[in-house]
Amino acid sequence: MHLHETVRTALRAPFTRRAWAEAAYCLAGFPLGVTGGVVLAVLLALGAGLTASLVLAVVGVLLLIVSLRLARGLGGVHRRLAAALLGERTPAPPPFRPGDGFVGRLDARLRDGTGWRAAAYVLTKLPVGVVGGYAVLWWVSGLVNLTAPPRWAVLGQQPAADDPEGMPIVTPVPFGGLHADTFAGTFLALALGVGTLLSAPWVTRIVVAGDRWLIRALLGPGRLADRVRDLEETRALAVDDSVALLRRVERDLHDGAQVRLVAVAMGLDMIRARLDDGHPPDVARVRQLVDGAHRNATEALTELRDLARGIHPPALDDGLPDALATLAARSTVPVDLSADVPVRPTPAIETIAYFCAAELLTNVIKHSGATRASIDVTRRDGLLRLQVTDDGRGGAVPGAGSGLTGLAQRVRTVDGRIDVRSPDGGPTKVTVELPLRA
Repeated sequence: MHLHETVRTALRAPFTRRAWAEAAYCLAGFPLGVTGGVVLAVLLALGAGLTASLVLAVVGVLLLIVSLRLARGLGGVHRRLAAALLGERTPAPPPFRPGDGFVGRLDARLRDGTGWRAAAYVLTKLPVGVVGGYAVLWWVSGLVNLTAPPRWAVLGQQPAADDPEGMPIVTPVPFGGLHADTFAGTFLALALGVGTLLSAPWVTRIVVAGDRWLIRALLGPGRLADRVRDLEETRALAVDDSVALLRRVERDLHDGAQVRLVAVAMGLDMIRARLDDGHPPDVARVRQLVDGAHRNATEALTELRDLARGIHPPALDDGLPDALATLAARSTVPVDLSADVPVRPTPAIETIAYFCAAELLTNVIKHSGATRASIDVTRRDGLLRLQVTDDGRGGAVPGAGSGLTGLAQRVRTVDGRIDVRSPDGGPTKVTVELPLRA
């Protein structure tokens, strides 16, 4: 069955939208890559040569700056072309930030890392574009050879009687001169054309795969810019999470414990009023007021305890394994716990791991229909690895009300990652990896 699928995929490859899009990309990239690469190479060579001289150094610097601006522009064109034909949507690099003053602007232009990386791509695109043009030749030669029999029989393109070689057969590979000197020989060209067309999508795919890698590496924001942007996003998430936590605490205090304590104060005021009115106290009524105040005080303490546990679970004071053991013991679904953490992470990491386990276990109880779950915590490769699995129905995806999106955001604030594998029918396996220090 696997062989059958492979053969069918190979036979269908020339007729897929992806194959034609990649061929069109190679075709469009050939003149653009060759022309842009040659022009940029000449400008950079002239600029570098003139910069090395004493007399025309300023002209050389200006040529280098023009080259970098041209490289940025060409990089943008290549990036948009890849997005339009390949669906390769690479984020745009950060805009250029000029320096202060004339010298500062020149220095900033010459130190433009994005421009230099774009220049590296444009120069590399020169040979890649040539190879892409060669890949398109496979399509062209295959299509030309497919028309060999009708060209011979219908269009009358038979070789002349005094032509010893016959009709030429186009090949993308230098086999030597292949010719068809009879009508039957044109079917050899037809077979060669079919084979070439079946191979052409894979030739262009190899070229496009290399070009995709170059685009991501050289035309994107760069590792430093990506890191800065990721840190900005995670910082914003951390701030939003802290604000949301403070608002939740404020709301819970206002709607819960504060109301209970006000009721306690009012009950004590009523008791004092009955004791100070100069009449013998109604013991039954006073007892009723005392019971009410005691009940409200007890409920207020319970709500405050639950609120404090939501901020920092007391069970974490004894370490993450003990906290997870307590969590597993309270679960309505049987949980197998395995914890091997010889070195304690920082409190922030332990807290995030605990709340991740609690949220995932809540998902198991509410949504999965599982009969059993497991929590596995280990330290591996300098990371804290938390894995929660269940034997439920599966189908858990982030953003579907399962809280996984919130977990992913919380994990990202400390450079962690979360991996969800939950096929329909189960089982579900969620892995959270966290650094040992926040």
